[in-house]
Amino acid sequence: MSNRLKASNGHGGAACQHGGSVAVSPARMGQGMPRWARAFMAAVFVLSLFVPLAPAHAISVRVKDIVDYEGVRDNQLVGYGLVVGLHGTGDRLTNIIFTRETLISMLNRLGVNIRDREIQLQTHDVAAVMVTATLPPFSHGGGRIDVTVSAVGDAQDLTGGTLLVTPLQAADGEVYAVAQGSLVTNAFTAGGQAATVTRNIPTSGHIANGGVVEREVPVKLGETGVIHLSLHNPNFTTATRVAEIINRSIGARMAQVDDPRTIAVDLTGRNASLTLYRIGDLQIEPDTMAKVVVDEASGTIVMGDSVRISTVAIAQGNLTIQVTETPQVVQPAPFSNGVTAVVPRTQANVSTDSSHRLGILREGPTLASLVAGMNALGMGPRDMIGILQAIKADGALQADLEVR
Repeated sequence: MSNRLKASNGHGGAACQHGGSVAVSPARMGQGMPRWARAFMAAVFVLSLFVPLAPAHAISVRVKDIVDYEGVRDNQLVGYGLVVGLHGTGDRLTNIIFTRETLISMLNRLGVNIRDREIQLQTHDVAAVMVTATLPPFSHGGGRIDVTVSAVGDAQDLTGGTLLVTPLQAADGEVYAVAQGSLVTNAFTAGGQAATVTRNIPTSGHIANGGVVEREVPVKLGETGVIHLSLHNPNFTTATRVAEIINRSIGARMAQVDDPRTIAVDLTGRNASLTLYRIGDLQIEPDTMAKVVVDEASGTIVMGDSVRISTVAIAQGNLTIQVTETPQVVQPAPFSNGVTAVVPRTQANVSTDSSHRLGILREGPTLASLVAGMNALGMGPRDMIGILQAIKADGALQADLEVR
């Protein structure tokens, strides 16, 4: 096709060429159509010129994913027990006194008295362990929970062991669950006289559904008529948005902000479970604080989307001094009555990294522009940590800087 386009237009239409593309007016495009069709397409063409592109929306999350409900909490349980059935990898009873005493006491309760011969008790198939579990809210008697078993003596491996009945207590001293079952460690140890290979931790394992709930922890939602929602990340803006969406979707003047973390919800005359279910599924756009978290040990830098930096000039250079010792052995000639000697040879190099120049980190409207600007300066993560601290001291970092 020719690069030039020649056309005559007898119907008021026009054809033009720009950049290798051809644009045709609505009138020309509608030739051969009924009058009503041509009018419709012309209207659509004109409206398309004035309709802006839809702006990108911030991420919306459910209320129940960013808050905790007052009174709805887990409870930690702990117990002490014995694991048996180990293949010679248990505690050494001559070293671990509490394992021996626990084993003797258990045997006595089962009708086996070995107190007068306890010195002959030399088994290596038993290990003392601590058993921990988490009791979820709304757990009922007879329900099952997972438990974790960890050695407290000098046992080398708990793989293949069986936990005997172990009561699990809460902080109040009451027994809320009982654990028993076969352990799974997902670990192994293999080796010989000169080397040993260990994968994962063989002295810690878990039992899926190994605990049976014996006692319930009552949870009374909205007992006083008001329940408090606690934000995971305290923020006045997010708290206000949560209260507004509740008042707009559930009931007017139902929620109010007590502080940046807490929203009070009035449940008077309402079913607490149904109301909290409806509140939990409401969608809001949480606000995030401008914050930079720096972990100097690992060289990790995490920045929020709201972090901004004013225009600053940066010069990054290092002074490197390298000292190399290469001693040489001097051997005397034969029959010279000389002695062999070691002559030191030292080489020192100094580098000021003068190839680095003063760079400008310009202000940008987004986090992506900030990261691109810092990458353009050719800095590694550890260099960025020092530079971010200097920028914060200069007052150009418009965010909180947390160094761990």
